[in-house]
Amino acid sequence: MSGIFSGEAWSLILLYKNTFFLGFFNTFRTAFAGILLAMALGLSFGLMATSSKKLIRLIARIYVELVQNTPVILQCCFLYYALAFSGHSLGIITTGIISLGIYTAAYMAEVIRAGIEAIPVGQKEAASSQGFNYLDRMFLIILPQTIKIILPPMANQLVNLIKNTSCLYIIGGSDLISVTYSFVTGANTGGAYAPAYIITGLLFFIMCYPLSHFASSWENYLKRKGGSLNV
Repeated sequence: MSGIFSGEAWSLILLYKNTFFLGFFNTFRTAFAGILLAMALGLSFGLMATSSKKLIRLIARIYVELVQNTPVILQCCFLYYALAFSGHSLGIITTGIISLGIYTAAYMAEVIRAGIEAIPVGQKEAASSQGFNYLDRMFLIILPQTIKIILPPMANQLVNLIKNTSCLYIIGGSDLISVTYSFVTGANTGGAYAPAYIITGLLFFIMCYPLSHFASSWENYLKRKGGSLNV
């Protein structure tokens, strides 16, 4: 029954379509909330990484290095099981949102830092001479100019976050990968491997392709405008 052209397998997919819709919904809401968290943390640590204060830069550097150099699946397991054994479980979806948000934010912080550092120092000095404080300089002058630099790599990081929701499987999540595995190993649905994973792949494609296409289109636009991602 596992063949791609198995009518029985595709019939089961149709019969249990709500299972896949549930997995899609849980993956989507986990990714969406994780993206919001990643953007907030990424911006904060990106600004900290370009601060004039050494201690603040050090804190940002420690965060980025610690998170980037440990697997996201390890971070997810640690957050879930450490809290569960202490009697303060956050729940699988919430754990996924926090762990994926923290993980992706470390990469986004580096993207934002690189974007800020790509802006000529003279503009920062000119803003300072006009009486702008650090936050005013960043949000009114510097960050708007970094948009064309940071959007493509940021979009790629968001796509990675969506795909990394599959890590919830390891803690028994109800994400798309988890429900698909339960489907293909279930007593009544087991064996419909090929159709199930094809549908799952298509659902991931639906979530990821718009962001990937946007990143690619933006890069092509920049090449037409100036031939470089740098200002």
